[in-house]
Amino acid sequence: MALLEMREAAYARGARAITTPVTLTLGEGERLAYTCDSETQAQIVALMAAGLARPASGSVFIAAFDPCIQPVQVKRIVGYVPHEAVPHDFPSFTRYVEFRAALWGLPRAESIVRARALLARLDGVHEAFAYPLAGALIAQPRLLVLDRPQAAYAQQILEASGSCAIFSTHTSEREARAFVNVHVSA
Repeated sequence: MALLEMREAAYARGARAITTPVTLTLGEGERLAYTCDSETQAQIVALMAAGLARPASGSVFIAAFDPCIQPVQVKRIVGYVPHEAVPHDFPSFTRYVEFRAALWGLPRAESIVRARALLARLDGVHEAFAYPLAGALIAQPRLLVLDRPQAAYAQQILEASGSCAIFSTHTSEREARAFVNVHVSA
């Protein structure tokens, strides 16, 4: 069974197409990098892959769940790391982790311990990316979706992610190659 399956999934605003149709399959433990023509397309494809944006046409399935119909099941499977920096609404890393743990109903103390261990493994990764990555990984997702991660951090990200499947979007093939066993261009 595919962990992520996108079948001609495309996103549009009104009559204006934002992405071209995306068709791909990602299995347990696999890594797939998807190169897009623009940052907007990369962000939207990542959001669709994480079940956070509804395609205007086609479909997305995450472990056979339809995110539009079964969002709770999907959220238990997916960790999403946006390209944008962590909001500065959190006075500390601990408060940020407590917030993320509450989203998944995880024990607060255990989540903080796990997040600090993940942060130690991400030594050298800028906190604007390390914080959301650690926040996404505390729930031990089966699928990690990365929106335009930096290739300079690829090794630390892949090591911290363990054996979960990784889907990442990129705007250059050079960046994409650092994250893959499969690379697909739009």
